[in-house]
Amino acid sequence: MTAPIAKPWLFSQTDQDPRTATGARLRWGVIATGGIAAAVTRDLELLADAELYAVSSRTQAAADAFAADYGFARAYGDQDGVTGYARLLANDAVDVVYVATPHAHHYEIALAALKAGKHVLCEKALTVNAREATELVSAARDNGLFLMEAMWSRFLPSMQRAFEIAASGEIGDVKWIGADLGFPAPYSPTSRLWAPRDGGGALLDLTVYPLLWALGTLGFPQTVSATGWLNDDGVDAQNALTLGYHHGAQAQLTSSLLAHGPRTATVAGNKGFLQASGSINNPKELLVRIGFDEPRSEQFTVVGRGYSYELREVTRCIQQGLTESPVMPLEDSLDTMRLFDGVRAQLGVTYPNDAP
Repeated sequence: MTAPIAKPWLFSQTDQDPRTATGARLRWGVIATGGIAAAVTRDLELLADAELYAVSSRTQAAADAFAADYGFARAYGDQDGVTGYARLLANDAVDVVYVATPHAHHYEIALAALKAGKHVLCEKALTVNAREATELVSAARDNGLFLMEAMWSRFLPSMQRAFEIAASGEIGDVKWIGADLGFPAPYSPTSRLWAPRDGGGALLDLTVYPLLWALGTLGFPQTVSATGWLNDDGVDAQNALTLGYHHGAQAQLTSSLLAHGPRTATVAGNKGFLQASGSINNPKELLVRIGFDEPRSEQFTVVGRGYSYELREVTRCIQQGLTESPVMPLEDSLDTMRLFDGVRAQLGVTYPNDAP
């Protein structure tokens, strides 16, 4: 039989408004000013106990513009050979930082933040390899600081409900999962999606989302088989993973930077199935069908763009003195990076960060 989902996956806070304060006000620093930084900051400003305190970018002009748009009190760009993020981290008033840079820069910046005594929320994927992730986790634990990978979808009410249905036995023993995510990304050798130096490729940027459906319902697999296509730069433009489990279940996961996909996720059991479509990383509807009965629809709304739930969890954990989230434990991030290292070995993908 399929083992039930471990209790930490189920997030008791999803029935609460994430905007509601859970403790003392925290002063946030945001490192980077790109699209994901802007999206998350919009949700961060919804939290009653979050103060948008400092932002950094490579240029002072970009930092100033971002600060003006969102009301940050401090803005830091590179100056006199000192990076903007280092200047931000030197400010003792900052309690917690959100690292929103491309993947390959996560390790350097998150490690510097932890050494500066800051709690850290780091964009997914946590790092580009398991070695870097292990060092970050060790640094957080050695310094008694909070660290979490920003796997925001895990905290959404719709995703939590999907995990709950799968664990309840309503659809029976889960035997098969299929999930895909893809879009045609215009090629540019300097784009973060395509540049090896930034950790570009479908694996680190997209596969985390199809993988979440497998991890949230079946857990980490015993076997992983990977195929894919690499471009002339050695970047995985498309990949397909098959995960195998000792009890006979399988998951097929597809990610692509070349083609549009239906963006569906299906969790199939021996009594029925559940399905999300349209957006597997922020589903607004789940369909549940038992046998050949008419499917049941469960619909969901989110606060803001959906990042507010993970931001509430980070805030709550820090306020309560926790150094990791029980919903997104550090061991899960480590296991994910180990899985991705194995996938990259099969695909032949390497990054400059892999060099000793």
